[in-house]
Amino acid sequence: MVKYENPSIETPIEAALERELPICDSHHHLWVRSGARYLLDDFLLDISQGHNIVSTVAVECGAFYRPQGQDELKPLGETDFLENVAKQVSSDPKSVIRIAAGIVGHADLCLGDAVALVLEGHLKSSSGRFRGIRHSSTWDASGELRSEAPRGLLGDRRFREGLACLQRYGLSFDAWLYHPQLGELADLARALPGLTIILNHAGAPLGIGPYAGQSKKVFESWSDGMAAVAGCPNVMVKLGGFGSERSGFAWHRRSTRPSSTEIAAAITPYIEFCVEKFGAARCMFESNFPVEKRANSYVVVWNAFKLITRGYSGDERRALFHDTAARVYRL
Repeated sequence: MVKYENPSIETPIEAALERELPICDSHHHLWVRSGARYLLDDFLLDISQGHNIVSTVAVECGAFYRPQGQDELKPLGETDFLENVAKQVSSDPKSVIRIAAGIVGHADLCLGDAVALVLEGHLKSSSGRFRGIRHSSTWDASGELRSEAPRGLLGDRRFREGLACLQRYGLSFDAWLYHPQLGELADLARALPGLTIILNHAGAPLGIGPYAGQSKKVFESWSDGMAAVAGCPNVMVKLGGFGSERSGFAWHRRSTRPSSTEIAAAITPYIEFCVEKFGAARCMFESNFPVEKRANSYVVVWNAFKLITRGYSGDERRALFHDTAARVYRL
């Protein structure tokens, strides 16, 4: 079993900036898959490098499902696992970080109203930490990107029935999709104005496949879509995830990882656009570890966010780094 990183890639040595600034990491995973592991000890090592991480939100990734029982209830195994992680950390008298203070699990929302049984199972498993559901709707017409859902899932009647059930249980929906689908998300948000929706990974602007070398065109399309979504007050957005292969920066292919200054220069237009359109009170930074770990270190990612926001007000920075996530996920 190998850890989720490439030891042959050199990492810039940087000290954590502004170590006193409280951070809620609004999006990370713990998993064992594809021959790689990223578990609590790995995460603790990453977050202990100087940034003031005070709490985290653990998000589903299809890991640790129950091996037996009804298929629709198998995702409860992941919530069981994350709840045990949270208890393990909180029981340590030396720990000052609330790992998995909020848990986002998975349920098949296409079950419609019948998803209530699954939601109740998650809630019973989590000792009050369970906050919502993520059900991927990623789809792209090119066939060159990973599609985890059928076309038009966000408009599916049964899917929306499942989302309405989420709302009745006071749970939120983490939306994971690609930037060409942002218009579909805006339509969904308008149809369910009482549902809290958290858009993952800044709406995932794409830079591979047919989108490679089209950064200007992609930014225009992405910004149009994000502006439409920002017009829906029930939608929040997570800022991060740019180190993933889909973004097209190809940092994971380099012999030396980028510095925080280089990352900041590359993603500032996206971050500033989101904060301008949504406002800091609807934006939250995320590490997206260990996905981001293929390209960037934990210290460097948060340093980049701090560099980008140095000109922001104190209230805006507190919201972006901690308060929005803590409020939206009720931590």
